[in-house]
Amino acid sequence: MFRHTMTISKRDRFPGRTTVNSAMLQLPTPSAQRCLRFAFFVLLFVTCEVAASRSTLFAASNDRPNLLIVLADDMGYGDLGYTGSQQLQTPHLDSLAKSGVFCSEAYVTSSVCSPSRAGLLTGRDPRRFGYESNLNQSAAAYGTRPELLGLSPSEHTLGDQLRSAGYATALVGKWHLGSHEAHHPNARGFDHFCGMLVGSHNYFPTPDKHQLERNGEPLREFSSPYLTDFFTDEALRWIQGQDEAASQPWMVMLSYNAPHTPMQATDQDLAKFAHISDPKRRTYAAMMYALDRGVGRVRAYLDETDQLEETLIVFFSDNGGATNNGSWNGPLSGVKGSLREGGVRVPMIWSWPGQLPAGKRTDAVVSSLDVLPTFMAAAGAELLPLKPSPSHEDKRNRRRAEAKYGAYDGINLLPQLRGESAPATRTLFWRLQGQTAVRDGEDKLITLSHRPAQLFQVTSDLAEADDRFDADRSRAEQLYKMLGEWEASLATVPLWGSSPMWDAESAKHYDDWGVKSEPR
Repeated sequence: MFRHTMTISKRDRFPGRTTVNSAMLQLPTPSAQRCLRFAFFVLLFVTCEVAASRSTLFAASNDRPNLLIVLADDMGYGDLGYTGSQQLQTPHLDSLAKSGVFCSEAYVTSSVCSPSRAGLLTGRDPRRFGYESNLNQSAAAYGTRPELLGLSPSEHTLGDQLRSAGYATALVGKWHLGSHEAHHPNARGFDHFCGMLVGSHNYFPTPDKHQLERNGEPLREFSSPYLTDFFTDEALRWIQGQDEAASQPWMVMLSYNAPHTPMQATDQDLAKFAHISDPKRRTYAAMMYALDRGVGRVRAYLDETDQLEETLIVFFSDNGGATNNGSWNGPLSGVKGSLREGGVRVPMIWSWPGQLPAGKRTDAVVSSLDVLPTFMAAAGAELLPLKPSPSHEDKRNRRRAEAKYGAYDGINLLPQLRGESAPATRTLFWRLQGQTAVRDGEDKLITLSHRPAQLFQVTSDLAEADDRFDADRSRAEQLYKMLGEWEASLATVPLWGSSPMWDAESAKHYDDWGVKSEPR
């Protein structure tokens, strides 16, 4: 079409430094000029289309919701106004439930704090990677190598998954998944961490007496004197910083330690519950009131900044109410530390205005294992492939388990919550300190260290009062087989244990903690 000749000097034989000898250049003919103009307009059109496409993709990436987990600690199933409490005041959590979907049959992966959180953060049954017992003072004595005494680095966390999807990530509050440097939240996918690595903490920290840090540095001052309010302050401060940067969507895990012991509340909050005669229950009510206030503050900020409809929120407790904090498990029997419903069944709320229906209740079986795949689906991202099996795992068993149960144990709940698909039939397993359990469909089998096994139909028998083991032996044997196959599929033994004293304590939960039928 046209011809030109260039000469290149020796000093310019490098990219970007080509020179043209204009005397050697021959201009194109008129017909070639017309073709050149046509090619230019085609190129311009394509460039605009590509720019528009990139703009659309960028807009779509900004449409991904912010993600918020609000986790209570040792909260009783009946301790919301929405679930039957007549003494506690939880208006903001009740409002959250009315704004979204309340899951009445939600389960956590353990009835004690640390393994429950391990399941939540990985989307995998924690027994699959050796996380069975709680992390407490006896764990180190009954443990393994220090670097294995916590959430194994061989597992992806929720922070890892969402950071890989382009999210800014933060965890505020209780960690309780190991204090070795390999387990630190900042090393486990969280850009920001403020809170404590341990399982419990005084609610009135002072500059010279606390175990709190921010990204590895001990705290020197507190925006609020009461820990629950301070954690709310910190979460809001970080969210506001992300809003100012406006560079990427965010995920926050607001991991309150309330209403876990020690039982401590402000005088102002206690005064609201002077009518409760039981001092422990009164303090518990005040602690829940502070937690509820924090949820209200966060939602108010999101509403004021037009982000409420752009944020997917999930709320639940890490396990059921404990024996020592004045909690109430409503219609459920059992408590923290047992595998009865009161230990592993929790109220769960999902809220995403405009995306999920409001005021809906579902009795479908759901799990804390589902948070990770649901969040990743909302983010439009795929779950990361599992990391290679670590040296302490039986690789044959791991392959077999992945073939039978899959790499992850949770499911994406969004279609179910929206009413676009029927509830899935779930099979969930538990094992803790001489106890094992499986729930499959409507039935639940519990094996104990000090009693014969028990079989309950928990959809209709919330209190687990009607043991059907002898009446339906064939179903019991079927569940026994499922439980045995699951245990035999695990890739490793528990990486640490607890004192045998806890086995005896767990046994007491079945003997001493039935249903407290009257709301408290």
